Amino acid sequence: MGLRTLPAGKNIRLFDNQWLERLTYVHPILPIAVWGPVVVLCFAVGLYQHLLSLSLSLGLALVGLFFWTFAEYVLHRYVFHFHPRGRIQERIAFLIHGIHHDDPHDARRLLMPPVAAILIAAFFYALFLLVLGPVRCNPFFAGFITGYLCYDYIHFITHFVPVKHPWLKQLKANHMRHHFSTPDLRYGVSSPLWDRVFKT
Repeated sequence: MGLRTLPAGKNIRLFDNQWLERLTYVHPILPIAVWGPVVVLCFAVGLYQHLLSLSLSLGLALVGLFFWTFAEYVLHRYVFHFHPRGRIQERIAFLIHGIHHDDPHDARRLLMPPVAAILIAAFFYALFLLVLGPVRCNPFFAGFITGYLCYDYIHFITHFVPVKHPWLKQLKANHMRHHFSTPDLRYGVSSPLWDRVFKT
């Protein structure tokens, strides 16, 4: 069950145990299959269980989507790129995000594994429930998760899909610079907004 690494670009193996190793691979259809129903359910709960108006539900979802861009920036800058102290923290940093920087062309690990994503989502849902209450929490969370899905697929596209749209080209160029020239800058993947705000 120990960690293993190979040279960059060689499809790094993380675990000796085959089952643990497979849990680190994510097929591109998996995020939408897992989180699409969550988005629909949360939005529906706001509309039909809590009887929120469509306009209020959409408004909360849009604010949740916008808040995702900030959460993405904070997670990428301070969690994914935290500076480890000692061997244990170095292993944790490598598992969280270092592997992606060491082998950015491994398509199997471009998307967040569901186990990690569920833990992070549960934390944010609990936070939103505490701050917003049970009525407004669900449509806000639906927008937040929609933002996460946009991030996941934009990240996939920037690595593996030729793009022609100017906006996607800019996002791709931004992210490639983060990988290959400025790893301590350009933390926004789905939006450069917070990098501009915080001058990173």
